[in-house]
Amino acid sequence: MLELPLWLWLVFAGVLGLLVGSFLNVVILRLPARLEAQWRREAQEELELATPDQPLPPGIVREPSHCPHCKHPLSVADNIPLFGWLLLRGRCRYCRAPISAQYPLVELLSGLLSVLVVWKFGPGWTALAGLVFTWMLIAMAGIDLRTQLLPDQLTLPLLWLGLLLSLLPMFVLPAPAILGAVLGYLSLWSVYWLFKLLTGKEGMGYGDFKLLAALGAWMGPGALLPVILLSSLVGALLGGTLILLRKHEREMPMPFGPFIAMAGWIWFVAGEPLLRAYLHLTGLR
Repeated sequence: MLELPLWLWLVFAGVLGLLVGSFLNVVILRLPARLEAQWRREAQEELELATPDQPLPPGIVREPSHCPHCKHPLSVADNIPLFGWLLLRGRCRYCRAPISAQYPLVELLSGLLSVLVVWKFGPGWTALAGLVFTWMLIAMAGIDLRTQLLPDQLTLPLLWLGLLLSLLPMFVLPAPAILGAVLGYLSLWSVYWLFKLLTGKEGMGYGDFKLLAALGAWMGPGALLPVILLSSLVGALLGGTLILLRKHEREMPMPFGPFIAMAGWIWFVAGEPLLRAYLHLTGLR
């Protein structure tokens, strides 16, 4: 199987990425609602309050896909990644309500990034690990954009998986992986508390600490500073642009997790050439 031409592997990666992207949409939409309902129920039980007998929101795996407006189950044709949305022209077949552009965008992003990962690492276990890394970052970025939450159910498994892969080793050795995880967490944790002491406000959430710790476990401590700088630069540019265009209120918090995920993925697949280009431009090499 590994002797198949690279272009065939890239096609397979793209198709697989589209299919996984469809599942990632389900995770992005359903996981936060499910978690919030569970947290609410647990809080009511802890406070010994009467809990209304309400079913939990749909789960990720068991409940079939349905229209969020009319609740009609979707057919197989409607669920074809990317093309189903295009064939329906962005509207539900049954109630004609508009379908969010998030669905095709996440599927397309998952497909394109999956192709780039396989092209970067070549067919094999390293590429498979890179695909899992990529898909989890897409899910976390999508959830954070919608809800400003980074669930432990995603950040912590990514962290532990990075540490376990260092035992092979696959991307970094165990010592750099552990050090990267610790420094990744403590760096943003320190910024959080310094900002809170100076302003009395919370500048970011604990999920951001855990996400950067996970990136440190996968890539080691040397990737942390470039990821922080790149995510801060992209966040400042995008945030400033949205404020100038009045698409985002100045006082409204903007999630930082998507920028960390974006910068982490870029450094994961192109860190070395980016570093060489920077050193060449600055005359340091």
